[in-house]
Amino acid sequence: MSQLSLNLIAISVFTITLTSLLGPLVHLPPAVPAVVTVSALGLATLDNLSWQGRGSTLLLEWLAGFSAQHRDRVLHHEAGHFLVAHHLGIPVTDYALSAWEALKKGYPGEAGIQFDIAELEAEANRGTISAQLLNRYCTIWMAGIAAETLTYETVQGGTDDRLKLRAVLTQLGFAAAEQQQKERWALLQAKTLLREHWPAYQALVVAMGQRLPISDCVQILNQPV
Repeated sequence: MSQLSLNLIAISVFTITLTSLLGPLVHLPPAVPAVVTVSALGLATLDNLSWQGRGSTLLLEWLAGFSAQHRDRVLHHEAGHFLVAHHLGIPVTDYALSAWEALKKGYPGEAGIQFDIAELEAEANRGTISAQLLNRYCTIWMAGIAAETLTYETVQGGTDDRLKLRAVLTQLGFAAAEQQQKERWALLQAKTLLREHWPAYQALVVAMGQRLPISDCVQILNQPV
């Protein structure tokens, strides 16, 4: 079950428990908490099995979507992925800045950048991933966190990015300490690239905020400093 679905279940259980305790004070029928419990668990299960967690993602995004700061963070986070991928030679094919946009475009999950992964798939099919290609993707995965850090000095997103990086490193046989070292190295590399191309990054944020096509965004990144 997705972490978002689990979070929603935890919130529901807390709400139901509180309702059970306070229900007698407000003359709430005892059956109400039970109905709410069954409904919440049923919806979470349906979301996980049928929609791969998209429902909980859309709900939580809708709840947070009223915050302009949240939308701004997502924009800066994804622009970080875009710029670093471009400068590391990994083509970006599309982007979505919300779960709803991703759903309309047919992409699973939340907001994100879509990459051309032909090179990665080719190496994986040969049964190995070169150290150079691994370093490039690790840096790209940490770029959203790097962008948030440089822009806001705090990080709210990036959990999925870290999990993806650690899952790949685990599969390749990296020990926990080695994974942490690789993560720190990739974060530093991403920050360095963003600092080196900061004016282009800021222009990219504006372009993506206007939902400009990939070709326009790439043209911005290719402009001389």
